[in-house]
Amino acid sequence: MSNRIIGFLLLILSFSGGWLWMDYQNALHLPVVYQSSTITIEKGDSFNQITDKLVAQKLTVKPFWFKVIALQENAMTKIKTGEYELSPGLNIPEILDLFVRGKAKQYAITFPEGWSYKDIRQEIDKNPYLEHTLNNTTFDALMAQLSGDLNHVATSSSKSIAPLEGLLFPDTYFFEKHMSDVSLLKRAYDKMQQVLQQEWQARAEGLPLKTPYEALILASIVEKETGEKSERPQIAGVFVRRLQQGILLQTDPTVIYGMGDSYQGDIRSKDLIAPTPYNTYVISGLPPTPIAMPGRDAIHSALHPENGDSLYFVAKGDGTHVFSASIKEHNAAVDNFQRKKK
Repeated sequence: MSNRIIGFLLLILSFSGGWLWMDYQNALHLPVVYQSSTITIEKGDSFNQITDKLVAQKLTVKPFWFKVIALQENAMTKIKTGEYELSPGLNIPEILDLFVRGKAKQYAITFPEGWSYKDIRQEIDKNPYLEHTLNNTTFDALMAQLSGDLNHVATSSSKSIAPLEGLLFPDTYFFEKHMSDVSLLKRAYDKMQQVLQQEWQARAEGLPLKTPYEALILASIVEKETGEKSERPQIAGVFVRRLQQGILLQTDPTVIYGMGDSYQGDIRSKDLIAPTPYNTYVISGLPPTPIAMPGRDAIHSALHPENGDSLYFVAKGDGTHVFSASIKEHNAAVDNFQRKKK
């Protein structure tokens, strides 16, 4: 072979090597995402299938370099499943970093303070991004998953899920697509347990509450009685003094809860004497369970009630209440409010 041919071949190899190097550098540094797109990596997807999904999203990914860079980054066997949102400007190493760290797209669901378990179930059931399993889960089995107590494992498949009233912390929770509804409930359950134990350990002395669960019941009543944060310790103080003195709590939210679906916006005289477990105009002490999901402020107020002598309160119509120490003062406040309302 002549020197001219050898030189020509070397020149081609040199140009080819330079072109490959430049192409590799471009693949390493240049963006491959020009408009927002979403890719879902399913369990069992091979690396080639993941690459095909990227190409199908119109990303300027060259499969050869994507594989080379993945090998260099030791990322091929570390990619996690999930739904990933790819924003404009991302290059191949940044995409691989997302996949390896499992930085999947997050969805949000909010449980406001004062919601019932029924409200939460409705919100969960209509969420399209959660995996829905609750309809096939017994109450005992669900409690076993939430509390970790294997003694709760269901023995009867016909047993339905009882309300988890008060046991789920109201908050905004972020989750990845296809997270199970039970996993979401466990996060809310665990957070409520954490908050309740923290507040219980720091509770005031001399309270007529024997357990954290009783504190949760009282907190749920405080939560439903007022949305005014500054009034919650006063409301709690009224109920604590009534419990201490053996006076019926006589709180409308518990009556409403006990009425269930029969409540249509008004409490009638006959409702106040109906013997339900939640009618605090009839039963003494606390009802058997919470009536809603209390937030931390309500729990803190129930465990740190404001001192005083008030035993009654009536709503003024502006979100706040008038507090009274005697029935005479209370009746006057009720009359005053009713006259103003008329």
